[in-house]
Amino acid sequence: MMDGAPPPAALGGCRQAPVLKQRGQREVFCGLTGIIWLHRKIQDAFFLVVGSRTCAHLLQSAAGVMIFAEPRFGTAILEESDLAGLKDAQAELDRTVAELLARRPDIRQLFLVGSCPSEVIKLDLAKAAERLSQRHAPAVRVLSYSGSGIETTFTEGEDACLAAMVPVLPQSQARELLVVGALPDVVEDQMLALLSDLGIGPVRLLPARSAEAEVGIGPNTLFALTQPFLSETRAALMRRGASPIAAPFPFGEAGTTAWLATIAAQVGVSEERFEAVTAAPRRRAREAIARAAAPLRDRTIFFFPDSQLEVPLARFLTRECGMEALEVGMPYIHDAIHGPDLDLLEAGPQISEGQDVDLQLDRCRAARPDLTVCGLGLANPLEAEGLATKWAIELVFTPVHFYEQAGDLAALFARPLRRKGILEGTA
Repeated sequence: MMDGAPPPAALGGCRQAPVLKQRGQREVFCGLTGIIWLHRKIQDAFFLVVGSRTCAHLLQSAAGVMIFAEPRFGTAILEESDLAGLKDAQAELDRTVAELLARRPDIRQLFLVGSCPSEVIKLDLAKAAERLSQRHAPAVRVLSYSGSGIETTFTEGEDACLAAMVPVLPQSQARELLVVGALPDVVEDQMLALLSDLGIGPVRLLPARSAEAEVGIGPNTLFALTQPFLSETRAALMRRGASPIAAPFPFGEAGTTAWLATIAAQVGVSEERFEAVTAAPRRRAREAIARAAAPLRDRTIFFFPDSQLEVPLARFLTRECGMEALEVGMPYIHDAIHGPDLDLLEAGPQISEGQDVDLQLDRCRAARPDLTVCGLGLANPLEAEGLATKWAIELVFTPVHFYEQAGDLAALFARPLRRKGILEGTA
């Protein structure tokens, strides 16, 4: 087995552990939030949310948009007359899109993004996207997906967006690797350099930075996910004939090595070349983690379900930072996606799927973890009760993948413990 490749099933892993499944009140952001990183990634796209003023305020607050900025997202406001059925919402949407495209000729891809209000009145955005795409072809491609809090959780917005892109990608018979998931450009460039040094190529990306850079999909396409919340995108790619590569996610030194090693094994990279390419960045990552993780050793951590990153992060923190996970909550668990990380997560924590937030708060308060990972809505109340917290949303907005970010990832978790120690005078 290539050095660093994940074992078929780690002894004592959590893949077969009992899962606590609960359904009730939940505390998560809606999928509209994904627009904040997607609009930075797909540089010729515009995201038009068909929603209320509340949706607009959410996006403006999350993005920190200033009054004079002209970002590549906006909201087509549903007024009271739209909601009451007094206006033809489809005609109003057509007018708004025409005005937008006339003002912004740089737009090549337009996403109509559903919200809770548009879902409630059953506005057919798929039909609208098809009609508008024909009307504005070939200059602009119009697609639709839902970011509604009724239908999606925090990171499922990106999944829905990428899944909407897959059916319109051209057919290809070429044998190529497709890497799936939005990453910051600097992290993506590091990843591409590693794969190139290993002799792996050509490598394509979903999402691509522009429509011109998109690639075809077909039965000879291999794809690897970089984000653990892309189940619908994975299914859409498989329907196009592409084959998934199942691997732990590239968080920390061990996760990155396992992700690269799994891909390398698929395409026949020799062990000698793999070691030569990864030895130096692996060493740097281990050293950076050792420096940053000192406050984390022998501390306990509790994950509320939020970003879908919980299982790979728990694996990183327990195996590489010396923490003990008490509960690892996920909005949903997909065995084919999360199984490789569950194999490497040592037995011990309660694995939970879904949420009844009151019951989970009771478990958290009883456990009194040293660190709790949760959404912003729970963080302040828990801090008031003396529990240190880490906002789950920060883990999606911050570069945390691959070797060069491994130390930064550990530092994100160490920071609230340092802050708590300073406030208590024990640091």
